[in-house]
Amino acid sequence: MAEITLQEYLSTAQRGMLNRIFGPEYLLKQTYLQQTNIFTQTFGRRVWDAMNNRTVLYNAIRKVGWGPTFGWRLRTDRGTGNSYAVTETGSLPTIDVSNYVNVGSAPKFPATTFGVSIKAQFMGGLEGGIGDALAVEQEAKMRDHIKIINEGLCSGDYAYINAYNASAAPAAPAYPASATTYTRYTVLPAGAEKRFKIGDTVGFTDNDNGTSYETANVGGGVMTVVAIDETTHYVFVDLVPVTMTPAQGDIIYVLGRVTGITSVPDICCKDGTLVAGGTNKKINPDVFNLTTRNATTYAYASAASVDDNSGTARDITLKCIDDAIDGIRTNGGLMGLGLIATGHSQYSSLDRLLQSQQRYLGYGTFQFGVGDERTYPGTQVGMELASYRGIPILPDADIPKSMSSAGVALGHDVFILDLDHLEIAVGIATQYFENQNYFVANALVIQGLLFTALELRARRIDVHAAVLNLNS
Repeated sequence: MAEITLQEYLSTAQRGMLNRIFGPEYLLKQTYLQQTNIFTQTFGRRVWDAMNNRTVLYNAIRKVGWGPTFGWRLRTDRGTGNSYAVTETGSLPTIDVSNYVNVGSAPKFPATTFGVSIKAQFMGGLEGGIGDALAVEQEAKMRDHIKIINEGLCSGDYAYINAYNASAAPAAPAYPASATTYTRYTVLPAGAEKRFKIGDTVGFTDNDNGTSYETANVGGGVMTVVAIDETTHYVFVDLVPVTMTPAQGDIIYVLGRVTGITSVPDICCKDGTLVAGGTNKKINPDVFNLTTRNATTYAYASAASVDDNSGTARDITLKCIDDAIDGIRTNGGLMGLGLIATGHSQYSSLDRLLQSQQRYLGYGTFQFGVGDERTYPGTQVGMELASYRGIPILPDADIPKSMSSAGVALGHDVFILDLDHLEIAVGIATQYFENQNYFVANALVIQGLLFTALELRARRIDVHAAVLNLNS
C-alpha cells in the first residue's frame, strides 16, 4: 500500500474542527472565519433558535456614522424684545441674542462573550453532533448581541421596590470591585431589574410624600448600580440616599445612563412623570447631559407630551394618541417619517378599539431611511404594518410595561417618535475577537467576544411623546 502524503492527509481531514482546536495556522493555513452560510460550509447541519430575537425598534431607527463631534447645540430661546414694528423715526428693537445649550453624547459599549470547550468542539464534529460548535454559538450570539442593543433602546427607567436589605454582597463581581457590601433592592415586576445597567446612576422617590432623592448619604455624590441578579430580581447600589431609608412601595429610577444605551423611554419623559398608580410615585430621569427637564422653562429637554394620567392606569383611547401627535406637531415635528412603537398588548387594543368604532387600521409600507436618503414612497421594503393618522405602528416585545401601585405589570407603554430627529450613531461597528490562549483562560476553552460602540441620539427631544400607565 502506497503511503499518502501530508498534503493528501490534510485534504481529507476535518480541517475546520482542527482549526478551531489548534488555531488557524496549525499544519495548513486556511480561511479562519467565514460569516456566510457557515453551516453548509462546515457540516451541512442546521440549528434553529427557538428564542425571540426580533429587534423591531433597532431595525426601524436609522443608523449613521458617529461623525467628528461630541454633541450638538439646541436653540432654546429667541430672545425677547428684539423684533417688533417700528415707526420711521422710532427706536430700533433692543438686541437680545438667542440662547443655545450644548448637548453632549458619548458612545456606549454593549459587549457579548461566549465560549466553547475543546471537548464540545471535538464531539460536535462526530456523527450526530452539532457540527462546528463554536460557529453555531457564534451565530447565535451575533443575534443575541443585536437583541441586547434592542433591549437597551427599549429599556424602561424605573421599578417598584418590593424589599430592601441595607447590607448585602452580590454573588457576582461588581463595580467598583473594591467595595464589599452594598444596598440590595428586590424590584418588581419580574424583569424590571434589567432596566438598570451596571454603572448607571439612580434616584429614589419616597411613596409617603412624593419627594425624590438623588444624592448619596456619603460625600454628597451619586448612587451607582454595582450589580444585577436577574434570577432573584436584585439591584445592588453602592450607597443609600441622604435622609431617606427606601422601603417597600418606593420607586427606584435611572437617573443617568452612564454605561447603558440611552433608551426611547428616557427620551420620551420629563421631570415629575407619575408612574405605578400613585401621585407620590414620580421619576426624574436625566437624558444625555440635560439634568433639568420640566415642560415649562426647560421644554427643549422634555418630550412634547407625556400622558401619565396622574399615575393611574386606564385603557388606551384614540384621544391619548391624538393628543400626543398634536403635541409633537405643535413643536414642529412629524413632518416626515414617524413611528408609533408599542407592545403587542396595545397593538391588539388599538385593533379592537377601531373595529368597535367600525373603523380599520390602514395598511401602508414603511419607508426606511439612512442619513438624509429615503426610499421612494410606496417602495416595497419587505414589511407591511398597520398605521394610524399616516404613522406606522410597530409592536416590539421589548417595549416596557406600565405597573400598578403594587408593582404588577400592566399593558405596554406607547411611544410616538419622529424618526427624522432620532438616530443610532455608530462609533465602532460590531467587532469580533477570539481567544485561544488556554493559559490566559486557565481552561481548555475557546472564547469569543462581540462589542459595538454606539448610542441613541435625539437631535430634538421635544418632538417625541409617550402615553404611559395603560392597562393591557
